[in-house]
Amino acid sequence: MTSEPYGEAYVWFWLPDADAPVVAGLLMRRGEQLVFNYGRSYLVRPNAIPLFAPELPLQTGVIPLLPGLNMPSCIRDASPDAWGRRVLINRKLGVKGSDAANAELDELTYLLESGSDRIGALDFQTSATQYVPRQGQSATLEELLTAAEKVEKGLPLKPDLAQALQHGTSLGGARPKALIEDGERKYIAKFSASNDLHNVVKAEFVAMRLAVRVGLNVAPVRLTAALGKDVLLIERFDRIRQSTGWRRRAMVSALTILELDEMMAAYASYERLADIIRHRFADAKATARELFSRIVFNILCGNTDDHARNHAAFWDGDSLTLTPAYDICPQARTGQEASQAMLIRDGDRRSQIAVCLSAAPNFLLSQDDAIAIVNHQVQVILREWDAVCTEAALSPVDRALLWRRQFLNPFAFYNAPAGVIDPADNA
Repeated sequence: MTSEPYGEAYVWFWLPDADAPVVAGLLMRRGEQLVFNYGRSYLVRPNAIPLFAPELPLQTGVIPLLPGLNMPSCIRDASPDAWGRRVLINRKLGVKGSDAANAELDELTYLLESGSDRIGALDFQTSATQYVPRQGQSATLEELLTAAEKVEKGLPLKPDLAQALQHGTSLGGARPKALIEDGERKYIAKFSASNDLHNVVKAEFVAMRLAVRVGLNVAPVRLTAALGKDVLLIERFDRIRQSTGWRRRAMVSALTILELDEMMAAYASYERLADIIRHRFADAKATARELFSRIVFNILCGNTDDHARNHAAFWDGDSLTLTPAYDICPQARTGQEASQAMLIRDGDRRSQIAVCLSAAPNFLLSQDDAIAIVNHQVQVILREWDAVCTEAALSPVDRALLWRRQFLNPFAFYNAPAGVIDPADNA
């Protein structure tokens, strides 16, 4: 089941410090590919910056795609992922149940019909002269949760609920979510899923709060509830409140930085990302240390969903700056062995501290410094676990399910060198 595809979309862009977007260029269909062409009016702007370099340098004419890509990856970053696509398929095609698995929309449709308040500083319009944002109707958290549950069950939405959920269709990720605003801040609201085997919402809250306590730069989170169910609110860091409205910050995913797309995501490597950090990021040494610390924490908390779209950087037209960490969510596992979504060193992605330590030189760290980072995080998790679980009102059953399974799983410490603290010695 398909819909009639669009042929083109105008790409609107918020320049740094701008209150309103301008047309940057045109994304158009060329066979099975989508290619981009900057507009003349954009190229002559004295403050024009590339949407992302080196992928889309400021030049005239159609810009060739990087090898293996079917559309510019920095533009794909602004497109919905699994959850947003399910919402749009539900709203546009009215499919339900198992039929949704066989439905699809054209990539330009996902860009042009998803909500305008998307991550980063891009949006898409059918007009080159008039910008009309696609906003959702005002809705309560309870209404948004109800709409999300209907989509998850494959039930068609009534027009008012469809419009309410429209606002968040441009979000990435696979879990049910929506966008909300309290006037001074914008949040991504994450809901429970029907197939959750434990309280995933609270588990992510615990991981994010512990990440702050070990010293990582992490998006602020808080817990709330709707219809008796837990909801995680993650404060958006790509928006800055100003007296004239919201300023947008341009962002690109690590997948884009690595010049890959979803079909090539299995080749995404922390080692390669660290190399790019050393050459293209502001404050490379501190950034490399932060990224190494995030890898360590992902392993210690059982977050194996650390794929390259779950890392991102701000882009100012000249250099890159790592964004706060997000989507640190412990993943269910039945056995001991686990692997990270991104390669850590060479072809090795095993969720083990020993693998991290072997990669330390790539992150401009000595072995002693790397071990100190690991030991600090282990000590903080051991010390703060009960307090953070209490803050989350995590049940004893879920605490027992997560402890030493996701958090501080023994597999993480197999083959660790001397000097690394083993949590088993502190049991």
